[in-house]
Amino acid sequence: MSSLSNNQSVKEALGEKSGFNIWWRMLRPHTLTASFVPVFVGTVIASMEQSVHYGLFFAMLIASILIQAATNMFNEYYDYVRGLDTEESVGISGTIVRDGIKPKVVRNIAFIFYGLAILLGFYICMMTTFWIAVVGLISMLFGYLYTAGPYPIAYTPFGELFSGFFMGTVIIGISYYIQTETLNLTIVLLTIPIAILIGGILLSNSIRDLEGDKEAGRKTLAILVGRTWAIRILALFFISAYLITGLFIIFDMVPIWAAIVLLSAPKAINAIKTFKANTAPLKMMPAMKYTAQTNTFFGLLYGTAFLLEHLYSLQHLF
Repeated sequence: MSSLSNNQSVKEALGEKSGFNIWWRMLRPHTLTASFVPVFVGTVIASMEQSVHYGLFFAMLIASILIQAATNMFNEYYDYVRGLDTEESVGISGTIVRDGIKPKVVRNIAFIFYGLAILLGFYICMMTTFWIAVVGLISMLFGYLYTAGPYPIAYTPFGELFSGFFMGTVIIGISYYIQTETLNLTIVLLTIPIAILIGGILLSNSIRDLEGDKEAGRKTLAILVGRTWAIRILALFFISAYLITGLFIIFDMVPIWAAIVLLSAPKAINAIKTFKANTAPLKMMPAMKYTAQTNTFFGLLYGTAFLLEHLYSLQHLF
């Protein structure tokens, strides 16, 4: 089979289309909820204390999405430069290896997205404090270093930790702070379930790419513990998120409504079942989807619990 026909076969198997879809895939839209959910959660928690400033909310939301999309593009660019991505690689947008987009174009668009995020960050700082800029720039630096630099974070066992912390804890914390201009230990603790699930997205990615990453010399968590234990750890991530939320309910840190996060559990169960039943990367793609959906549905339900409590409180005021 020629390279061209093999390329077409892979594109058909992955359901990749041409035209505008090439540029849309480059953003890896299925991962962008990992940036939307933390902003949503941080903002709705803040709404329990005061009215939401929607200008700050949308600035933070768009900036987070831009940074996440840029990180995805840096990932694609540097994995290509290091020879990790091929025409047969799954889990990538394929804009470079399958669609023929020049690598520098992908990299430059990522830098443009970073620039736009900085402009939005400047607006946020003008409305709050310039200390936000320090935290934001550090987060962007780690997003870049995830696959760039001499020692990419993605090549280590700490990818889940860094992604969960910066995309979960930090984004929720900033989203809360810019609305209230306060931050406390309780808010930091409330970020833990979301941070765990975001780390789970990275772990599921490592499980799918385990063999290819091993050949490329990576030392991800999945490689260090092996496929079976990696799946068990992912299951532990899911269980921990639900158990911690239950403890928060018991200690009255979150509303009783937070029990609705259990509605997202079937997605987590499907993710584990699919990983256990399949070993081929393409066959594990649905498990990746279920893992991302778990984070999305859990996060939206988690935030909705605070909205329901807010509405319930308002109802009893009148």
